[in-house]
Amino acid sequence: MVDYRSLSLWHDTMGESFSPRASLSGAQTQAHWDVVIMGAGYTGLWTALALAKQSPDLRILVLEKEVAGFGASGRNGGWCSALFPTSVGSLIKQHGLEAATALRHAMVDAVDSVGRWSKDLDIDCDFVTGGTTTLVRSPIQEHRAKESLADAALTPADNAVWRSAGETLQATETLGAVFDPACARLHPAKLVRGLASAAESAGIRIAEQTEVLHYQAGRVTTSRGVVRGDVVIDAMEGYRSQLKQTRRHSLPLYSLMIATEVLPDSAFDAIGLEHGMTFADFRSLIIYGQRTADNRIAFGGRGAPYHWGSRVKPEFDRVPRVFSALHQTLVELFPVLAPYAITHNWGGVLGVPRDWHSSVTLDATTGIGRAGGYVGDGVGLSHLAGLTLADLVLGKTTSRTALPFVGHQSPKWEPEPLRYVGATAAIVGVALADRIEARTGKPSLVSKLIAPLTGH
Repeated sequence: MVDYRSLSLWHDTMGESFSPRASLSGAQTQAHWDVVIMGAGYTGLWTALALAKQSPDLRILVLEKEVAGFGASGRNGGWCSALFPTSVGSLIKQHGLEAATALRHAMVDAVDSVGRWSKDLDIDCDFVTGGTTTLVRSPIQEHRAKESLADAALTPADNAVWRSAGETLQATETLGAVFDPACARLHPAKLVRGLASAAESAGIRIAEQTEVLHYQAGRVTTSRGVVRGDVVIDAMEGYRSQLKQTRRHSLPLYSLMIATEVLPDSAFDAIGLEHGMTFADFRSLIIYGQRTADNRIAFGGRGAPYHWGSRVKPEFDRVPRVFSALHQTLVELFPVLAPYAITHNWGGVLGVPRDWHSSVTLDATTGIGRAGGYVGDGVGLSHLAGLTLADLVLGKTTSRTALPFVGHQSPKWEPEPLRYVGATAAIVGVALADRIEARTGKPSLVSKLIAPLTGH
């Protein structure tokens, strides 16, 4: 049996045993459900709760291969941000200024909405709004910061501002930073486990230890039998790639994290990192961090390899060289942390669509709905997606259903070996670009070459 507490810092600090809920039963395979949702992560649970809130009589079934919060929803960096994987400029180019502005407003509003829903559902998930500080530590990062501020200024929704080196976190070689107030720190496993409990209290059935093998209109085949429903929702995000029928719809990309031991307040005072604050910098190979409620730093980044055939296995969650690189990077940023131990390391898979554009869809003919493609920005975005899916299922026309991620169709990823070559080139390329740009101080040709593979 899986030791669920060992999955991450977040699971380990939950203080619960993670005993699985009952699997799908024979009686439930004989029942007819109004809505069958595949995946008990953020997307599936937000969708279920939004449906139950608006239409309490609906018969809703959530299917989960492991336990609620097993995947990225329980293991992520704990940022509830207004980030959307596609840049504002690209959104305007694809959908127009009005639609892009509406989506940006919706993403900013989603941060506060997660906080309100959590409070209303009595979920204590350490939610504190403190914004994101993205550090600038080289001339090339300063160039990217200016591009980021220019992109944010394209709509009135974003309020990112420049802060000088003396006004921001005390990291090494800091030239300044971009501060975005639209972000909150939270404990991701507390949130997702709280959502699952709230869903059960609302009469929603969650069948754990029940693997989805195949789905089609009105029918889902699982390891425990076949279930039928009027609407079938694919909320599997990064694990969507594990079904043969949707393998090329999403690429499973790994993101890894480390966490320090509990730190004294003096360490945070030296850095200037207050509760609620999240941080990153403008390097190509993404890093992200937060101060946890129990006074640790949880810090993560990319760089783990893509595995042939979109394989996802438990052993891929831990890559020692990436953990070592993350620790080195964290100490380089904040040398005051050098004496302190790393107590947890973990990883998880997230879903990447071919065009890096998240989407929410519902086919009125088949009753099949999908949401995902968050590329690691899924805490706030999954909330917006779940509420939007609920509107679509209920046939409502709302401001959410008019957003440009509704109905968006991403192209499929290439078959192997092209998928492997492209994904590996992107992962290796961003790390190489950082090294070249650190040495030259100029944008690298590598960055330009891999841009089509990274959604830019």
